[in-house]
Amino acid sequence: MSNLTALPIILPLIAGIIMAFIHKKTTIVRRLSQVFTVFNLLVVGGIFLYVLQNGAIILETGDWAAPYGIILVGDLLSMTLVLTSNLVATACVFYAPKSLSKEQEAFYFYSFFFMLIAGVSGAFLTGDLFNLFVFFEVLLMASYGLIVLGNGKAQLRESIKYVLINLFSSMLFVTTIAFLYSVVGTVNMAQVAERVQEVEQQGILTTIAIMFFFVFATKAAVFPLYYWLPRPYISPNPVVSALFGALLTKVGIYSILRIFTLIFNQDVQLTHTLFIYLAALTMIFGVVGALSTNNIKLVVAYNIIPAVGFMLMGIGIFTEVSVSGTIYYLVHDMIIKGALFLLVGAVAYVAGTSDLRKMSGLIHHYPVLGWLFFIASLVLAGIPPFSGFIGKLLLLRGGLAEEEILIVIVGLVTSLLILFSMIRIFIRGFWGEKTEIPLPEREHKGKMMAWPIGLLLTFSVLLGVGAEWFYPSIESISKYLMDPQLYIDSVLKE
Repeated sequence: MSNLTALPIILPLIAGIIMAFIHKKTTIVRRLSQVFTVFNLLVVGGIFLYVLQNGAIILETGDWAAPYGIILVGDLLSMTLVLTSNLVATACVFYAPKSLSKEQEAFYFYSFFFMLIAGVSGAFLTGDLFNLFVFFEVLLMASYGLIVLGNGKAQLRESIKYVLINLFSSMLFVTTIAFLYSVVGTVNMAQVAERVQEVEQQGILTTIAIMFFFVFATKAAVFPLYYWLPRPYISPNPVVSALFGALLTKVGIYSILRIFTLIFNQDVQLTHTLFIYLAALTMIFGVVGALSTNNIKLVVAYNIIPAVGFMLMGIGIFTEVSVSGTIYYLVHDMIIKGALFLLVGAVAYVAGTSDLRKMSGLIHHYPVLGWLFFIASLVLAGIPPFSGFIGKLLLLRGGLAEEEILIVIVGLVTSLLILFSMIRIFIRGFWGEKTEIPLPEREHKGKMMAWPIGLLLTFSVLLGVGAEWFYPSIESISKYLMDPQLYIDSVLKE
C-alpha cells in the first residue's frame, strides 16, 4: 500500500507529459485534462480515506530505508492538503476553456497545470528537506510557464518580478539546508527532528530556524515580505490567478507549520512569539491594501495576505486548539481563494473591466454570479456558520486561552475590514443602475463560468455547516503535530 503515496505526484506528471506531445489538438487536450484531473481527484480521495482509517503511509523509494532513501509521508495532514489542492484543480480545469483563448490553451497550459499540481502534491508529501526544495522548484518552474501565458508589458513586468523574488528565496533555501546538514548530518525530517535535540549550541539552530522562516515567509507572503505578491497574482489569466492564490502561498504556510512543529520547537519563546507579532502586522497591512484599491482583482489578491496572518497566528500561539485553527483555516482558504479568483475573473469578463468605479447593476444580468459573490464574501470574512468562522473561532479561542489579547483584537478588527472590502464590491458592482444589455456571447460564457465556482463554494459551505464531521479529523492532525515523536516513530520505524 505504500506505493499509493507516489500516485498524487506520478499521475499529474504522466498527464503533463502526454499533454505536451498533443498540445496543438486543443479539444482533445481539454477533454483529456478534465478526465485526468477528475481521475486524480478520485484516486487522492481514496488514499485520503485509507489514511483516515489506517494511519500514515510511508513510501521508502527504491527500498532504501529512512534516513538513507527518499521518503514520501502520506499522513493525514499532507493527504488533506493534497485532496484540497486537487479539488481546486478540478474546478480550475473546467473553468479554463471558458477563460483562456485557444492560443493560450495550445501553448502548453495543461502541461504546466499538471506539473504545478505534481509539484504542490510533492511538497506536501515529502519527508525530506532537500526534496522539499526540489518540489518547490518543480512547482515554481511550472508557475513561471503559467504566469507568462498572455501578452502585455504589465504581465511581463510582473512575471520578471515574480521570477526574481523566487530565485532569490530558492537560493537562500538550498543554502539554509546546507547549513542545517553541516550541523546535524542529515536532511530527512524525522532524523533531523531527533538530532536537533542533541545539538549543544542551540543558538545555531535558532539562527537556522529563522533563515528557514525567512525563506518560507517570502513564499507565503508574510509581513514585510508580502510586497511582491498582489500584482503578479492578478497579471495572468484568472484561472492561473486562482491556482496561485489557492495553492502557492499555502505551500509556504504548510512548510512553516511542518518545520516549526516537528524540528524547530526548542526556542518557542523566541521564534513563536516573533510569529505572533508578524501575524498581526501581516493582517493589518494586507487588509489595508485590500481597502486601498478599486481593482476587484487586487482586492482579492490583497486579501490573501491577512489570511496568511491568521494561519501564522495559530502557529505562533502553539497550542492544540490554535494549531487546529490554522489547519482548518488553511483548508478553508485554499478553497475560498480559488473560488474568489475565478469569481472576480468572471465578473471582470462580463463587466469588461476590473475597475469597480466602472461597474453597476451586474446582478440584473448575472444574478447567479452576484449571489455567489455575496456568499463567497461572507465565507471569506468568517461569518457564521461558514468555514471561515470555524477556523477563526478556533484561532481566537487559542489566543484567549494563552492571553494573547492584542492578536485577538487585531484578528477581530481585520475580519470586519475584510468583510467591508468585499461587500463594497457587491454593493457598488452588482447593485445600482441597470447597465446596457451585454453581448450574447459574453452573457453565455459568464453564466457557464458559474458552475465550477459553485462547486468550490459548495465544499466551502459544507466545511462550515458540517464542522462536527470535519473537526475530529482536524483535531487529530493537531494532536499529531504537537507530538513530534509520533512522526519520527512512523518514519524511522522505531
